[in-house]
Amino acid sequence: MGLSLPPVNRLGVFGGAFDPPHLAHVALVEAAVAALQLDQVRVLPTGQAWHKTRALSEAHHRLAMTRLAFQHLPQVVVDDREIRRSGPSYTVDTLRELQAEFPQAQLYLLLGDDQRRSLPSWHQIEEIGRIAIICAAGRDMAVRAWNEELGALQTTPPLSDKLQARIRTLEMPLMPHSATDIRELLAKEQAITSLVPPAVERYIHEHHLYRPH
Repeated sequence: MGLSLPPVNRLGVFGGAFDPPHLAHVALVEAAVAALQLDQVRVLPTGQAWHKTRALSEAHHRLAMTRLAFQHLPQVVVDDREIRRSGPSYTVDTLRELQAEFPQAQLYLLLGDDQRRSLPSWHQIEEIGRIAIICAAGRDMAVRAWNEELGALQTTPPLSDKLQARIRTLEMPLMPHSATDIRELLAKEQAITSLVPPAVERYIHEHHLYRPH
């Protein structure tokens, strides 16, 4: 008889382009595992990103880099379902699937600061808030500033009080790492050693990714 796996009662969900994955991504997951006592975190590189105006790097490269970035965390399962899914990749669909697979688990949707700012435009955001507790990186001051900014933007639909009640803040230092900045540095053939895990940096150089054309 095989060993039974421990139950997953607290499941983190962290999606993104991971083009490339960087140290702020890793720090967010580490903070979430510690603060929320997560049994497992599903890290999901996106497939067809409906909100991205640029073409993403090939999916197999982003998947491989993501596995390297999180390989030291036993709670992490890198999940390729969004890459395998045809058509636009919506977070709400992934959450529904995971809810069906782990009916006993509380789901926690983990967000970086940039993702949190775009929440009002997310597909079926109210349904997302019904399925999962939304946990966003940042400090209290950053959250207050974000709320004030949302209030000042008349073109941005306000989040409902019900949804606001489902949003928590992950207390962690704000890390100004950006995949866009990293790609720009690589295009200029500048160092990224302090921005990405060493294994990811090696993979990028071995596969000549993000080089100027």
